[in-house]
Amino acid sequence: MTAPRHEFYETDEKLTISVFDKGADPSQVSVDFQPRSLVYKNGEKELALQPLKGQVDPQKSDYTVGKVKVEIRLVKLVQGRWGGLVGDSPDPLSTLPTTNPPSTSDQPRRIAHKNWDGITTEILSSDKTLTSEQDPNVGGDSTVNEFFQKLFADADEDTRRAMMKSYQESGGTTLSTNWDEVKKGHVDVKPPEGSEWKKWGA
Repeated sequence: MTAPRHEFYETDEKLTISVFDKGADPSQVSVDFQPRSLVYKNGEKELALQPLKGQVDPQKSDYTVGKVKVEIRLVKLVQGRWGGLVGDSPDPLSTLPTTNPPSTSDQPRRIAHKNWDGITTEILSSDKTLTSEQDPNVGGDSTVNEFFQKLFADADEDTRRAMMKSYQESGGTTLSTNWDEVKKGHVDVKPPEGSEWKKWGA
């Protein structure tokens, strides 16, 4: 097997890989998408990328076969830049931003504070049960982060979807594991008591 030449570019939402495989027959090309890997095959040519720097959504990722190259589009589970294709990286939940930094000085920026009490309440009110050894209130933020990373890794697809959607839409102030509730609409920002949610410069 020979690996074809390839390059990539990315946005916060997607990563596009250009595989230079001139004259590829669409009927012979296959791409196997997995959350942390992909395998491109075309006859004797194979390109295996694993582990990917971040998690992708295999259901939403796709590819097109052109005359000169094959474009593979990966939809990221967590928005943000990877800076590379493969390599070990922490669980995507731990990379969720608590702020949205501006790319230019005139763009608004939101500032949020982690409402761990509210997040813990969300978890406790769901089907997940905490033991005393798992109590995220013991040990500070580092213990909390480890707890939520493990919860995300062990969760089913609906629970992960709920956690991602609630965290991103609430600006990092809410983390819910209840997909039936979260899928109904936008998750509102819930800043800690005594704090106010504002756009930068407002």
